[in-house]
Amino acid sequence: MVGAGLLSAPAVAEITKSHAQGFIVRHEVVVEADPKQAWLALISPDKWWRKEHTWSGDSANLSIRPSAGGCFCERIPEVDEPGRFTLEGSVEHMRVVQAYPEAALRMIGGLGPLQSEPVTGVLTVALSTADTGTRIVWEYNVAGYMRYEVPVIAKSVDGVIGLQAAALADLLGPVAGLNAAPARQPMPETLPDPAPVSEGTAIKVEDAFGDLAGD
Repeated sequence: MVGAGLLSAPAVAEITKSHAQGFIVRHEVVVEADPKQAWLALISPDKWWRKEHTWSGDSANLSIRPSAGGCFCERIPEVDEPGRFTLEGSVEHMRVVQAYPEAALRMIGGLGPLQSEPVTGVLTVALSTADTGTRIVWEYNVAGYMRYEVPVIAKSVDGVIGLQAAALADLLGPVAGLNAAPARQPMPETLPDPAPVSEGTAIKVEDAFGDLAGD
C-alpha cells in the first residue's frame, strides 16, 4: 500500500452538486496504463484501496466480483488466539450493477458511515482512452434521508473518494503534470455507526471520518 504522502491527487476533484438530501462528488485522474491494465487494477481493490477505510484494517480482505449482482465485499477474518475466538464475518460495501470491461464499473451502496443511513449511493468509475494513457473518472451520487449535515458529510466523502482515486492512480502510474500532490489528511482508525439522535439534531461527521471533516 502506498503511503499517504506519496499519493497523487486527481486532476479534477469537486463536489459537483449538493442539495437538502444528497450530493455528488467527482474525481478524475489520468494514468499511464492502458484501459485493460486500468480495468484489471480497478477490480482488484486489495491492491490499492486504503486500509484505513476498511472494517478489518487490511486491504487484502477486499474483493470485487465484476458482474451484475457481484459484490464489492470485505472478509472479516476469524480470530483464534489464547483467550479469544471469533467466527469469520463479512461486509458488503457495494453491489455491482454494471461491469463493462475497460469502460465502466457501476456499483450501488453506502460507503463507510453511510451504510447505516437509508440513502442510496451510486458509484460510477468510467475509463476512457487518453492521449497519454487512460482517463479514470469517479462519480459518487448520494441521495436520501441521512442524519448528517449534507455539506459536512459531502466534504468528507469527497476527501475519502479522492484518496481511493489517488491510490489507484499511483498503482497505475499517474501522468506527470496532470495530477497535483494532495494535502495529507489524518486517517481515522474506525468508522463507527452514528449514534441515535432526536429529530433535527445533526450528527457530527468527525465521529465517522475524523479530521477529514476539518477545514
